[in-house]
Amino acid sequence: MTNRPPHQDGPRRRIRSRARALLTALLLTAVAGCSAGAATTSADSSATGGSGGTLVIGSTGTLPNPDTLIGGAGYEGTALVSFQIYDGLTRYDLSRADAPAPITSALATSWSVAPDGRTWTFTLRKGVTFQDGTAFDASSVVFNLDRYLKKGSPYYTAALGAAATEYAGDITQYRATDADHVVLVTSVRNGHFPEDLSHILIASPTAVRKYGTTGFAQHPVGTGPFAFVSQTPGQEIDLVANKHYWRGAPRLDRLVIKSLPDPAARTAALLSGDVNMIDYPNPDDIPTLQRDGVQIDTNSYDQIWYWILDESKAPWNNPLVRQAANYAINREAIAQDLLHGTASPAYQAAPKGTFAYDPNGNVYSYDPAKAKALLAQAGLAHGFTTTVTVPTAGSGNLLPVPISEAIQHDLAAVGITVQIRTIDWSTLLSAEAKGQVALGSDALAQSTTLFQSESLLPLFLGSNSPFWTGHYSDPAVDRLIAAASASTDQATRQQDYTQALARVTADAPWLFVVNDRNPRALSPKVHGFVQPQSWFVDLTKVWVSK
Repeated sequence: MTNRPPHQDGPRRRIRSRARALLTALLLTAVAGCSAGAATTSADSSATGGSGGTLVIGSTGTLPNPDTLIGGAGYEGTALVSFQIYDGLTRYDLSRADAPAPITSALATSWSVAPDGRTWTFTLRKGVTFQDGTAFDASSVVFNLDRYLKKGSPYYTAALGAAATEYAGDITQYRATDADHVVLVTSVRNGHFPEDLSHILIASPTAVRKYGTTGFAQHPVGTGPFAFVSQTPGQEIDLVANKHYWRGAPRLDRLVIKSLPDPAARTAALLSGDVNMIDYPNPDDIPTLQRDGVQIDTNSYDQIWYWILDESKAPWNNPLVRQAANYAINREAIAQDLLHGTASPAYQAAPKGTFAYDPNGNVYSYDPAKAKALLAQAGLAHGFTTTVTVPTAGSGNLLPVPISEAIQHDLAAVGITVQIRTIDWSTLLSAEAKGQVALGSDALAQSTTLFQSESLLPLFLGSNSPFWTGHYSDPAVDRLIAAASASTDQATRQQDYTQALARVTADAPWLFVVNDRNPRALSPKVHGFVQPQSWFVDLTKVWVSK
């Protein structure tokens, strides 16, 4: 049994360490640019007869370090590179577009948790090989956990340890009981542990030993659907189909990911044929792309774009004022006219592409008359003046300044005058992680995921968060989130999270604006792509015609 030193001061220390991990991830994601009703997906996504071709994807930012967890390009890098080279014990089932992607088996075929809620036993998949031909077994899992968590391991690095904190920070003990089983013990009850383990990627121990931790990034080897061929670090990664993949060989021959952070360059590359798929096309370019036969795929997923309102300051400390502001904004116009359908109106706290979303929980319709009535009830019939700090760009932030200007216009119509203060995303996040709002404003504009890294939800909504949360505090929300996080029963978890976010919606600590729909643009030669309700994608069924 491998033991890790116990945490010395419980949940608060875990939250602080994960806050540091989240800040690191968000700052690295900041260079990745923007990430992007019924889903739209490739018109012939059900095509079954084709195979072959090279899929060339233009990504929105610098490509990640391909060494397992180090990454450095946010969830886009995880989706397009890390999850293509590696597997975890679990994975997201990304085969459907009509529901949030559930967790399913991967390198583990099944698992169980003891009555203590902390001791997990995983049965491993037999017959799996790494892309270098070596066998996967329980010793491979222990080797990788040593690399991430055991400071005495010759292959441990501070960068790997920091990256592992977000998803493996609660693991205190781990051991192989035989070649086909591992036991992992967490410090607390953790109902989302199977989801967490999808991000704990398993590298070939033979390759790590051969190349060393530094060299492994130039020769990454996993069990995933695509094997590494070559890279220009940060700019391009070339992969080839893993013909021995345990789920079956991908239909593609090759997968190439190119860094194209400039939206105009991505559009030009797609139209010229230099790439045949791009992430987050500029919304203004979509009509042009569609006229050229390009397919635009979108879907709901775990993302919300919002303003955090400072409840320590009047008048945002009055729930009537916060509710009034939410009724004042025309989300539909922002989503359709400004963002050209690449986002959906956010009428509640829970993003539509999550299991906590309540179809009956949409509250804040566009109702300026009601907004004015609530302001009058709060004693502010003549309105007030406020300030907001807005990032100029950043991952998941869509078009932050134009969106804020649209909100500014709508709020002015009910008597709320807003001064917009712009700042770069990294500076905004650095201040937020220290419990501050950059530029000292009364509100803060940003985007976030809520459930993709579920253990971090208390950072955004918890009473004791070290992050700047607008001083929001609701002990009932804290209890519901804690209960949901600890439960291993999915129905209980869903019920508790839905209730918690319903309270957040009613409290209105945020100005709920839009949910990104993760748009992608595909050449008509690309077939079989499914746009899931997720940050991530399954490329094993995709093929490219000549």
